[in-house]
Amino acid sequence: MKSLFLIALSIGLILASPFSSFAASSLRLSMLPHYSLDEIEKRVRPLAKYLSYTTGIQIEPIIVTDFKEYEQRLARDIDIGFENPLVYVRSPHQAVAVISKKPDGSKFRGLIITRTDSPIVAVNELVGKHIAIVSNTSAGGYLSQRISLLQEGIDTNKDMILEVALNNKQENVIFSTYNGDVDAGFIRESALHAADAFVPRSQIKVIKKTAYLPEWVISVRRDLPEKTKDAIRNALINLKRNDPILQALQIDSFEKVEDKNFNAIRRAVGVSVSSE
Repeated sequence: MKSLFLIALSIGLILASPFSSFAASSLRLSMLPHYSLDEIEKRVRPLAKYLSYTTGIQIEPIIVTDFKEYEQRLARDIDIGFENPLVYVRSPHQAVAVISKKPDGSKFRGLIITRTDSPIVAVNELVGKHIAIVSNTSAGGYLSQRISLLQEGIDTNKDMILEVALNNKQENVIFSTYNGDVDAGFIRESALHAADAFVPRSQIKVIKKTAYLPEWVISVRRDLPEKTKDAIRNALINLKRNDPILQALQIDSFEKVEDKNFNAIRRAVGVSVSSE
């Protein structure tokens, strides 16, 4: 009887512990599958090892192969996520850091492009037109443009015909625009010359640079202890430029971020705005 009491007491103490949600197992780190599986592995495994060492908590890298599965698992069993801002605002996670890389630092924006010989010169002329986008979940290849066009009174979902690029590739938006398959395209600014080997630079023009967005985010489960969140945040921010961890991630640094920085994105996609 006494032994049963001691077992029950031990269980009660474990459940009462603020670390009980993860003390018995490692935390799971995963990255939105924007790249090949090999590339994701190269990027997240060094990060997981570094966070394990600096926080004293075992961090296990998890490779997810599908966008939809990744979003579902953010709400279920991914403890630390690495995703674009659009996926982040639709998740139950909390941002702890944002990446920074040249030339724009911790923000980036999109472009609206057409063929150089296109008669389209202003965004109001996009109404009713066929537009190539990277995907509905692409921040630089759709969301940046949507935010700017909404400010002009143009709703991308109602006022134009959207066509998703093959394999969600930025360069395929450029190909479709150059070939005349669509009237215009939405791409990330840094991808403007992604197809230069096949499309002459002189044949593509930019009709608008669109809204700046926060860069990719490291996010965590909101129910993790604050001490754990702070340990992860500090470990990321303390990485110095040219550190091998940052080089593997192909970024320059991590910076602090406030959740309210993502409110413009939330408004564009119909998600509740944060006051944090």
